[in-house]
Amino acid sequence: MKNMKFLQFFLYTFLFTSVFAQQNNDPILLKVAGENISKSEFIRVYQKNNAKDQAIDKKALNEYLELYINFKLKVKEAEELGLDTNMMFKSELSGYRATLAQPYLVDKDVTDELIKEAYNRMLFDVRASHILIKVEKNASPIDTLTAYNKIINLRKRILAGEAFEKVAAEASDDPSAKDAAATNERPAYKGNGGDLGYFSSFDMIYPFENGAYNTKVGEISMPIRSDYGYHIIKLTDKKKAMGKVQVAHILISLPQNATEENIKVAKVKVDEVLLKLQKGEKFDDLVKQYSDDKGSVAKGGVLPEFGVNRMIPEFIIAISKLEKNGDISEPVQSRYGWHILKLIDRKDIKSFDELKTEIKQKVAKDERANKSKESFLTKVKTEYKFTENPKTVKDFYKVVTDSVFTNTWKADAAKMLTAKMFSIGEKTITQTDFANFLASIKNENTKPENIEVYVNKNYKDYVDRTLFQYADSKLEEKYPDFNILMKEYHDGILLFDLTDKNVWSKAIKDTTGLKEFHQKNINNYMWSERLDAIIFTFKDGKIKESDARKLVEKIYKKQLTKDFDKINSMIAKLSKDSAAVEYKYDKFSKGDNKLIDQIKWQEGVSENIKDGNNLSIIITNKKLVPEPKTLNEAKGIITADYQNYLEKEWLKSLRQKYSFTVNKEVFDSIK
Repeated sequence: MKNMKFLQFFLYTFLFTSVFAQQNNDPILLKVAGENISKSEFIRVYQKNNAKDQAIDKKALNEYLELYINFKLKVKEAEELGLDTNMMFKSELSGYRATLAQPYLVDKDVTDELIKEAYNRMLFDVRASHILIKVEKNASPIDTLTAYNKIINLRKRILAGEAFEKVAAEASDDPSAKDAAATNERPAYKGNGGDLGYFSSFDMIYPFENGAYNTKVGEISMPIRSDYGYHIIKLTDKKKAMGKVQVAHILISLPQNATEENIKVAKVKVDEVLLKLQKGEKFDDLVKQYSDDKGSVAKGGVLPEFGVNRMIPEFIIAISKLEKNGDISEPVQSRYGWHILKLIDRKDIKSFDELKTEIKQKVAKDERANKSKESFLTKVKTEYKFTENPKTVKDFYKVVTDSVFTNTWKADAAKMLTAKMFSIGEKTITQTDFANFLASIKNENTKPENIEVYVNKNYKDYVDRTLFQYADSKLEEKYPDFNILMKEYHDGILLFDLTDKNVWSKAIKDTTGLKEFHQKNINNYMWSERLDAIIFTFKDGKIKESDARKLVEKIYKKQLTKDFDKINSMIAKLSKDSAAVEYKYDKFSKGDNKLIDQIKWQEGVSENIKDGNNLSIIITNKKLVPEPKTLNEAKGIITADYQNYLEKEWLKSLRQKYSFTVNKEVFDSIK
């Protein structure tokens, strides 16, 4: 709720925020509590809430000047009270700043290229097989080279004529490539020979996706490095994107380790089903009669909507041949059995404009975002004249030990290392700084790594962090619009907190002050002429008109209009249907109720009022003269008025406390 209120308040304060734009020959228009506001600054702020191409209205300008002065006085008061030094304020502003800074700390051009690249890839589905040779992300150079040489040799075997799937089943570290015997937890299954099926953008890790989309159909890629190790990829198919589809199917299942005879029998059965479909029998009926997929039989064989990465390749190939909804495929064989597919619906890939925001969010969370980050850091290095001494990193190879992996390594182990490692702008980082950084790292993985790899990895991380922090620290200086925005948030949060304390919350908590304000202004909160009445409505002709009339007149004569228990009892005797009669008691003003507006405002029972099958009769108890509203009756509007009163009094005190002057000659020169 606080964030919601702040955003609303920020929109309000945004209109009056200073841009601190001082230009040559720019006269001072206004001085508020020691702060100078130039003519151009005031005009720019004014134009935020007024069309720039319209003539400036002097009356509106004068009103705006008063609002702007009030705004500046409130900011000054907040700063004098030290609200901008409060830890909660600093934390909240820091949180907003981190969010606002993000667009400035990336290479927008690279990000845009990544978004377009991802969309262009989404227009095509690819099918690929791979062989994986595992090597840890932070493996030593020797282990990395060993893995690379191993996969290069496997690639040579395939290029020399060996079948990809055979080499994959024999040598790949991806267990799905090999046949697996049955265990207590699962049945036996046949390996996929490295076949990963179809996929598209974001379905695979980015390096693998790159390798697949940059390889031609039928070719074998060079080794691709990922966090898992080295891959070689064979692209087996590339076709126009299927999009999202929904199909129904009839499954004639096959047993595990099906024999040729099993397959032949199942094929005869599925052909029989297809023939019946071709003769006009309904798909749904044949699903119930033949399909072995018990999970979809009750739904007419319909499967949940899926994309290419969620279905076996045989389905994808068959679906690509179906042109319109209702088309039925030829029998399709998979490891599960024989299928006949019916296309229910197909949703093509949306346009770039429709998907751009979604893709941008995915890019930001994906490994490919590192390209934008690296490009940004390269520009930062050039802009702020980054220099480094790589030799200083090697000094740490000898002083960092395996104790770093148990979080017991201390920076004192490198106390003799004090040389400069790198600099960015006016900032210089020494070996002492890096040693402190290494000691601050909390390693969750206690398994020792190669020390050189560990040091190099964390040195790069430290450099990147320092570059980001430095670039971040220069945003206000480099980007005037960001500086303006941060000043707006700074003042907006300050004013929200102070106004909440002095006006909004005070008006709610100060019950004594609210009561006094109500009493002093009681004539401002008056009821107009009202009718003390009760409306009876007899629904849908369920009760005779004469019986309804007798009931209402009896209630009036016995003066029971406010005795709701007796009224309910009398209605229950008249009808067992509780919905047959409705009634409403209130004090009605003109315009509150259309039935009340129709009758004469005099005591007694009204004429019968017919509206279709409904009958209404009104008892008027009394015509009430205008009278003041109680605090509870008008608390909302009274509280709002009290808040306005508190703000006016507060502003009056601020105008007495702080000085402000307007240069009338400069103000009158605004055109």
